[in-house]
This record gives sequence, C-alpha cells and structure tokens, in this order.
Amino acid sequence: MERIREFVSDFGLPRIIIALFLVLLFVAAPFVGVSVASSLSNTIARFGMNGIMVLAMVPMIHSGCGLNFGLPLGVIAGLLGATISIEMGLVGAAGFAAAAALALAFAALLGYGYGKLLNRVKGDEMMIATYVGFSSITLMSIGWIVLPYQSPTMVWGFEGEGLRTTISVEAFWDKILNDFLAVRIGERFVFPTGMILAFCGAALAVWFFLHLKSGSAMTAAGSNPAYARASGIDVDRMRTGSVVFSTMLGALGIVVYQQSFGFIQLYEGPFSMTFPSVAAILIGGASVTKASIANVFLGTFLFQGILTMTPSVINSVLKTDLSEVIRIIVSNGMILYALTRKTKVAK
Repeated sequence: MERIREFVSDFGLPRIIIALFLVLLFVAAPFVGVSVASSLSNTIARFGMNGIMVLAMVPMIHSGCGLNFGLPLGVIAGLLGATISIEMGLVGAAGFAAAAALALAFAALLGYGYGKLLNRVKGDEMMIATYVGFSSITLMSIGWIVLPYQSPTMVWGFEGEGLRTTISVEAFWDKILNDFLAVRIGERFVFPTGMILAFCGAALAVWFFLHLKSGSAMTAAGSNPAYARASGIDVDRMRTGSVVFSTMLGALGIVVYQQSFGFIQLYEGPFSMTFPSVAAILIGGASVTKASIANVFLGTFLFQGILTMTPSVINSVLKTDLSEVIRIIVSNGMILYALTRKTKVAK
C-alpha cells in the first residue's frame, strides 16, 4: 500500500487519471466500431509529428527562461526553410534536408535576437515571449504576401504572387521520414520508424547536451543565477544559447511535422502550435523551472493519444460527426488544466 501511495505521489494523480482514461478509450474502441490498430497508428504518428516541438521547451526551462511561448519564431523559421526548399524545386531526401538546414539557419538568427530580448526582460520572459511569438505570426502574414516566391506550386494562381494558405508537399518530400523503414502490420497499422527515430535522435541530442559542461552550466544559470555568476558562468550567454537551441528545435520540429502532415500551413497556421506543445510537457510532469526528456515523451503521448482517441470513440457512440467540436473541447480543456496546475515534477 505504501508503494502505491509513493507511486501516485511521484507520478502524479492527474497523469494517472489521464493515462487510465486513454487506456479506457482503447479498450472501448472495438466495442463501438473503432479500429484499435488504426487508432494506435494515428496516435504514434501524432506523437512523432509533435514530439520535437514539445522537446523545444526543455532548453529554455533549464536556463530559467520558462516555457517557450515564443515557439512561433521557430515555426516561422521552419516555414521559411520549407517554402524556400520547394521554391528551389528540391525533392526527396535532398529537399527535406535543404528545408531542415535552412530552417535551422533562420532559427539560429531569430533565436539569437529573441534571446537578447529575453535577457532584457528577466522575470517576465513568458509574457514577453507570448507577445513576440504571436505578433511575429501576424507580421509574417504580410511577409508571405510580399516575398518574391515564383513557384506555381505555392503562389496564388489568379495573381501569380503571394503564397497560398496551404501548400502541399506531396510532390516534394511528403512522408520522407514516415516511410523510411516503416513497419506495416495488416492494412491499418503503420509504425513510422524514420520519424520516431528522428524524434528519439533529437531527444538524445538534447539529453547529451544537458550532460555536457555547457549544458550543466546552462542548468546552473537557470536554477541559481547568483551562484552561477560566482562560479564564472556567463548567465546571459547561457540564456541566449538556450533560446537559440529551443528555437532551432522548434524549426526542425515543424519541418518534421510538415512531411508527415503533407501540407505547409502559412498565415495563421502557427497559432495552433504553441499551446499544445506547452500543455504536453506540463501534462508530462514538467514545471516552469524543471523538465526532463521523460516529461516530453510521456506528455506528448498522453496529449496526442487523448486528442486522437476521444473524438473517434465519442463519434461512434453518438453516431454523428462531432469530431472537430470534441477535439477543440478536449484539447483546450487539457491546455487549461496544464497551464493552471501547480504540482511537483514527476520523477
């Protein structure tokens, strides 16, 4: 009994309830006509699609900058990389590699300026980051219209200028990672091996960095800035580095997301990326001051699992299509819970 109490205390009762609810949905699925194999495949795919963007929260949390509400800057960098890759006419692995490389380069530049700004507003990082992130989306909406793109795949047909709201990557690098070493069982279950490996590789890189001297210095700067300064650590430099790292992860994450989703979403598309990523890592057990790779994996799977399974099961029970309404209620409910809870970090 004592071990059970200790487990509940360490893991967190809310996470246990969410996990049990997700298991219940999978158990109920076949009884209401929902394919478990298809649902599990969709959950794993969403897990891989969103994982790196959730991972982008970790460096800034470790450096004391809090949750990265400025994630849209990384997303915009990723969108720039992807659209330029298509403009260049690159396809397959070369196109995806170019999109990722360009995204990382733009993210490094944007992240550096973003980090310098956050160093000037210490104590209000998350509030300022929200303004920066969301205002950048609006500013870039003008950019998508005026930038000199020429590719007929992307520009509006009746004007010949300005990018479309949604751009397909089917002819370029659609599912380039998903299909790499993909495992297919039956007709409905597909394990996107390449995408999951990319996520795990990014997570391993972050874990490895945090265990290096620079990563330890970054964590020290976030947990105790005064002690870090006394130890000779340049706190502002560590904070800026963490913001650059986080922004680059966000840029890479959206490129991975796009190749799986099959489309590039411009203009207001990035608005839907930040809060789910923040909510996922908080549901996984992180806080505004502490986060681990385990929090990223657990939170992403729980959040995406609930978001995938709830509409399918409820639609089958009610015999009507309320998927979008249910998805909005469930996602916003989990986001609200995650942003308002105060609990210790799960081990």
